[in-house]
Amino acid sequence: MSIRHFLKALPFWISIGAIAVAALSAYLGDWWLLLTPVYTWWVMSLLDAIFGLNTQDVDPETPDSDLFWHRLVTIIWFPLQFILIFGGIAYARWSDLLQGSDAWWFMVCVGILSGTIGIVYAHELMHQKPKFERVLGDALMTIALYGHFRSEHLLVHHRYVGTPRDPVTARYNEGFHRFLPRVLISSAKSSWRAEVQMLARKKLGAFHRSNPFWKYAAFQISYLILAFLIAGWFGVGLFCLQAIVAIVQLELVNYVEHYGLTRRHLGDGKYEHVMPHHSWNAAHRITNYLLINLQRHSDHHYKPSRRFPLLQNYTADEAPQLPVGYPLMTSAALFPPLWKRIMNKRVKAWRKQYYPDIEDWHAYNKALNPQPK
Repeated sequence: MSIRHFLKALPFWISIGAIAVAALSAYLGDWWLLLTPVYTWWVMSLLDAIFGLNTQDVDPETPDSDLFWHRLVTIIWFPLQFILIFGGIAYARWSDLLQGSDAWWFMVCVGILSGTIGIVYAHELMHQKPKFERVLGDALMTIALYGHFRSEHLLVHHRYVGTPRDPVTARYNEGFHRFLPRVLISSAKSSWRAEVQMLARKKLGAFHRSNPFWKYAAFQISYLILAFLIAGWFGVGLFCLQAIVAIVQLELVNYVEHYGLTRRHLGDGKYEHVMPHHSWNAAHRITNYLLINLQRHSDHHYKPSRRFPLLQNYTADEAPQLPVGYPLMTSAALFPPLWKRIMNKRVKAWRKQYYPDIEDWHAYNKALNPQPK
């Protein structure tokens, strides 16, 4: 916990500034509510353009004891977000400064932070071994009313990424507006199915108390009750709005991370091992600070147990590269013609680079995704 370790971790604490920006926007109201999306999406992207890429790697064998300050920012985020959400609901209910549509727009801003930062931190925490961190990950996912994401992510996505069995892998030419309803339904089903299968292997029933869906439900119901106690149905509506915004942001990121990328089918329902080239990579410096290296997604799937400061970068020869960071890429994903113009040519280049023997991708994908009769 030396000064040197603190200084190395300090850039990743840029997310704390978003709390101050959101609080200031709530106090000022009106057009000042735009401060939060401007800060998290556009200012970070502008700084990316100024400071460029960060291709330097930290030794992946660095011990946890040297990462105290890196871990701390992910641990303290939950109480900060909890205060922001429920303090915001109370502020909207009792203050004269945040009235009418301003209250709803403020909770949209809170949802931006829940999705841009809270869920990213939850993702980091759910991959860790200490139970305390995994519980914090659940607390952050359920405060976005999306608790089952942990089951889907760990038991389905990491196992089946880049295959038809992974709902979260966006298909080539699939626009986000088709992807979103598909993934909302499919991931809920697949996460439940995965947990039930695990229980069955232990000769336990689907509704056994060890099924984490009970915990997800308990967390989520508790949050909804608290929102109701603070501000009645108005509070419940505000809480649900921030959750919806957070979920959409999560799925926008999911859409970007693997769009059009496919693992080779080896036959008999088996696929090649997950490699760095099965995820889109982005080395943009400032947005990686904000998103705690989530954009080094190629290494995350290759080595899922690595903590975020230890994730390695990959060059264009090793993994496909996004032209800009996630904030701008997810914005582009909202406009399918623009997205396809940017990404389809990159998917085609990726196919030629890694799978030159597959000449007819339409037939290949059709064989893997037979249409029901």
